[in-house]
Amino acid sequence: MGRPELPLLSKPGDVILEELFLYTCMLFMLFVYFSINLREFRFAQTMIFAIEEINKSGLLPNVTIGYRIYDNCGSTLTSMRTVMGLMNGEEAETTESCSGQSSVQAIIGESESSSTVILSHTTGPFQLPVISHSATCECLSNRKEYPSFFRTIASDLHQSRALAYLVKHFGWTWVGTVNSDSEYGNNGMAIFLDAAKDEGICVEYSEKFHRTQLDKLKNVVEVVRKGTAKVIVGFLSHVEMNQFLKQMSLQDVTGRQFIGVESWMTADSLITPTSFSVLGGALGFAVPKANITGHDSFLLREYWETDIMCRYAKENGTDIAKCKDDHYLYSLKDYADDVVELRYSTNIYKAIYAVAHSLHGLLKCSDQKGCDSTVTITPREMIESLKKVNFTIKTGDRVWFDSTGATVARYEVINWQRGPNGSIEFKPVGYYDASLPLGQRFVLQTQQITWPGGLQQVSCSERCHPGSYKVLQKGRPVCCYDCNPCPEGEISNTTDSNGCIMCPEQYWSNESRDKCVIKSTEFLSFSDVMCKVIVFFSALGALLTISTAILFFYHKDSPLVKANNSELSFLLLFSLSLCFLCSLTFIGRPSEWSCMLRHTAFGITFVLCISCVLGKTIVVLMAFRATLPGSNVMKWFGPLQQRLSVLAFTLVQVIICILWLTINPPFPFKNVMVYKEKVLLECALGSPIGFWAVLGYIGLLALLCFVLAFLARKLPDSFNEAKFITFSMLIFCAVWITFIPAYVSSPGKFTVAVEIFAILASSYGLLFCIFAPKCYIIVFKPERNTKKFLMEKR
Repeated sequence: MGRPELPLLSKPGDVILEELFLYTCMLFMLFVYFSINLREFRFAQTMIFAIEEINKSGLLPNVTIGYRIYDNCGSTLTSMRTVMGLMNGEEAETTESCSGQSSVQAIIGESESSSTVILSHTTGPFQLPVISHSATCECLSNRKEYPSFFRTIASDLHQSRALAYLVKHFGWTWVGTVNSDSEYGNNGMAIFLDAAKDEGICVEYSEKFHRTQLDKLKNVVEVVRKGTAKVIVGFLSHVEMNQFLKQMSLQDVTGRQFIGVESWMTADSLITPTSFSVLGGALGFAVPKANITGHDSFLLREYWETDIMCRYAKENGTDIAKCKDDHYLYSLKDYADDVVELRYSTNIYKAIYAVAHSLHGLLKCSDQKGCDSTVTITPREMIESLKKVNFTIKTGDRVWFDSTGATVARYEVINWQRGPNGSIEFKPVGYYDASLPLGQRFVLQTQQITWPGGLQQVSCSERCHPGSYKVLQKGRPVCCYDCNPCPEGEISNTTDSNGCIMCPEQYWSNESRDKCVIKSTEFLSFSDVMCKVIVFFSALGALLTISTAILFFYHKDSPLVKANNSELSFLLLFSLSLCFLCSLTFIGRPSEWSCMLRHTAFGITFVLCISCVLGKTIVVLMAFRATLPGSNVMKWFGPLQQRLSVLAFTLVQVIICILWLTINPPFPFKNVMVYKEKVLLECALGSPIGFWAVLGYIGLLALLCFVLAFLARKLPDSFNEAKFITFSMLIFCAVWITFIPAYVSSPGKFTVAVEIFAILASSYGLLFCIFAPKCYIIVFKPERNTKKFLMEKR
């Protein structure tokens, strides 16, 4: 196999650049072929191209850059031996000792983060600058541990976060992850998982394996196959991804949406006859490609004329045609198919030019005098010079290093698609540029994306639509939840809401629970059926009362009307008609004036009515007393006294109402406590004392009237009006005693309806009990409406 501390390819020069690549154990000089990594071979050729281009340009006049290219065979141990060998220069060929002084100015490499970590740790004490073209591990951004490390590619800090943005962009909240068990994979995946958590993305499983763990790889693929997540984030190097792809194809695991990273998204080594069935539609990031003039033709020429292949064969008497006929060599003929991509190759090109520009400043080069080759360059000076480089290559890209030694994060978003001829294409569908403002960094052309077949479950649970909220499933990730409808009076107006919000007091949730609407209002409206019934009986009562008054007026000179105190009877009929009509003030939308009117009108008219009945009762008692010998009582309760008594009783109620309206009057009130879904428009009592004082005074007069009428019930039949007053007061008291609990317990408009019912019932009771018998005699028994009949003792 040879010694890894010896260069695989080299060229002498005034300044030596060392480059380490992974060739997967291929020694061209001995022509012992095992396998070849085409990407790494192309990288080496790109370095040679850039060095030759610089040597031919005037960037470093009279100074030639040389190179040594080493193969680490994909081993970190081999990397360390190689680094020690290249730092000792030619001494490594004769002795095994270290001179302590490096013969090179910079190391370009390595391709993988794990090997680069070993390389940087080894060269760190010697302050030898290391410039990597593809080592993206964020761990290498630590300037305390890696002060001499630079890279012409961005750290995975940006890519890992961009992966989370990409997944979130499509609303995928249920994913699986697979990563390389290395510094590159572990660090990159750790950053992604943190970013995914911040974006509300849940991870069903997070698996990892190393390229040497084939049994572990099979288990990982089995987990992917059994998992419900159809979106797979693969933070793998191209070597592990190749192994993973083969195992996925063997187990026929398809229908997954792969989200990839720059290390494998454009790796042509993954293109196989079966790979598209697994990776078709894959989305991910890639290093932006560029077109370096002359590079593609150089690679094609150098491939067939390289010293380590066909030229060597020709010098040994082998026809060059044999190179093409040789199975192993001819299989490499397509290695240049990816030349047009020039992704990592561009990073190598930038790294070489960064060293050249650093040397240009340190050697004090100029077009007239050339470069001062006598200047001694220390590694420390080389590092400081690299920190200051700022130039533009011929592709138009500007090259400079930030405080962590990396370049600006720029990626293309790549989609695996089928080309017109059936070939696999890496189709650019967007970009990510960390140098742009926050809202402009991520751009996607979703209409150009090809999706894999069978992509179904992209979330653990179905999304909770507005009107519902998420309830986490016990023992499962936060993305696994049930959707419960919002309770009444609460809404959620966003998708996947974590909870519902209460509607404001005057609002209520609609049926779908996604919007607050103004609550419906309820009051005793004229359009209600119940209200129409009330209006009918109110009007009927008023009509009957007026008809009775007309009848009494028409027969005012009849003995029956005269005997029953016609003046108080007419006043009573007038007050009864007001009682019937005052019930109408309780109907309609409550307002300030209607609230004050309805209770005061009711209180005053009923007191006027009861005062008239009380006056009639007292007249009955006084009339009986007046028939006794020597009695002169009627002169103390004549018509004037009767009027004054009615006025006095009514005036007390008027004073109570005035005090009530002055101190704390009734007012319109929106009651939201009885019903949650609607607002009751009511008349608040204002002062409850005022309300109950009005009712209490009416009750007191009614009770007094009932007692007096009860005492007069057995008077001679000539004065039998006392019986009817007794019955009317009995009905009146029964109605209002029943009214109190019904009034307190009835909600909303039914409270008003109960009060109106009490008014109408008591009014009808007074009308029928007191006036119905008289009307019956006047209309149907006129023979009884005589003085003789009334004076007869029965």
